[in-house]
Order: sequence, then C-alpha cells, then structure tokens
Amino acid sequence: MTMRILIGDHHQLFRAGLRLLLEPLREGMAFGEAGTFGGLVDQCRDGGRHDLILMDLRLPGWPGFEGLRAVHTLQPDTPLVVVSASEAVGDICQALAQGARGFIPKSSSSAVLRGALDLVLSGGVYVPPMTLHASPEPSEHHQEPEDEPRGSRGLTPRQRDVLAGLCAGKQNKQIAHELGLSEGTVKIHINAVFKSFGVTNRTQAVIAAQAGAA
Repeated sequence: MTMRILIGDHHQLFRAGLRLLLEPLREGMAFGEAGTFGGLVDQCRDGGRHDLILMDLRLPGWPGFEGLRAVHTLQPDTPLVVVSASEAVGDICQALAQGARGFIPKSSSSAVLRGALDLVLSGGVYVPPMTLHASPEPSEHHQEPEDEPRGSRGLTPRQRDVLAGLCAGKQNKQIAHELGLSEGTVKIHINAVFKSFGVTNRTQAVIAAQAGAA
C-alpha cells in the first residue's frame, strides 16, 4: 500500500535529502512537496489524504504557529511533524500545543530522524530529549505568556526519570526495564507526574514538562 508523505521546506536540496532518507524505509512511498506555506496548504486541501506531513517553521508565507493548527485541521488524521533549524524550547512547546506530533531539529542525525518518525507513525510523540532540562528561551515566532506553566521541580528523582522516558516516547514496559522497576510502579509514578502537572495524558505531560523545564 502506497504511503504518501508531504514535505514542506523552502530549500529544494533539503526536501530532496529527506526523500533520500525516507525512501529506503518502506516500499511504495509517494512524495509531495511544497516550498511555501500556501503551497503546503493547497496540497493539504486539494491533494487528498497524506500519511505523514513534514514541515519547517520558516516556510515563506508562514503565519505563525496557528499555521500548524490550520494544517492539522485540513488533515486531522495525519501525523504532523516539524523539522526545523530551531531548537528553542518555546518553539517546541508551541508546535506540540498546536497539534504537531513531533519536533525534530535539523541538526539531528539521520538515525534520530528515522527513529523519531517510526515513533510518530506508531502513535507516539517525539520531543528532542536534550530539551527536557533546558531553560526555556523566548521563541522568535511568538511572545511567551505571562503565566508560566509549572515545572517539574516538585517531582522526586525517580518521577523525573519516568518523565524523561515519557518525553522520549517510551512505553511503560521499556521505562520499567531501563529503570529496574515493575510496570505497576511506573504507572504509579506516571499518575504522580500527571497530578503534579494537572494533566490527564502523556502528551499533555510532555508539553507541560517542556513548557516548565528549568
């Protein structure tokens, strides 16, 4: 079955590089490309359903982070992943909040990119692990809200370890194996993380952790 991937980036060479990286992953891939935000929207509206959308934040015509929400609205069942030169925590948080299922810095290796996309296509959310304990930086695309989300300072060291696993997109079984815990104990820690952040699911916890990292 053909897998349709839409790539939005204003550099033709980068689009070609992504195609070369992704083509060996699965037979029967079909690629669409757009060099502007308007072109990406047109393909989302008129080009049928895609199985994956990869897009940069700096496409010509980029309206800000509401652009991600607009693309997500046009293709609600399609995983949307940002591939950007930005590594600002503010950009990552805003992208996830507006519907992106992953944020991959362009400085990532090809192995990281493939692994991140495998995770997203399996239903997970990819967040760059190095941002978990990074200090939030003002996004060049938006102003930070005045009310800062709660960070993870109130968590125990073990709960922080579990939270790091969540942010890396790992499942409970893998987290339990790596930390030497039972899955039941991991679930208890996850519930504590949810309660600490005031959230109800893993994606919200990842977003809250990135927004409140310190």
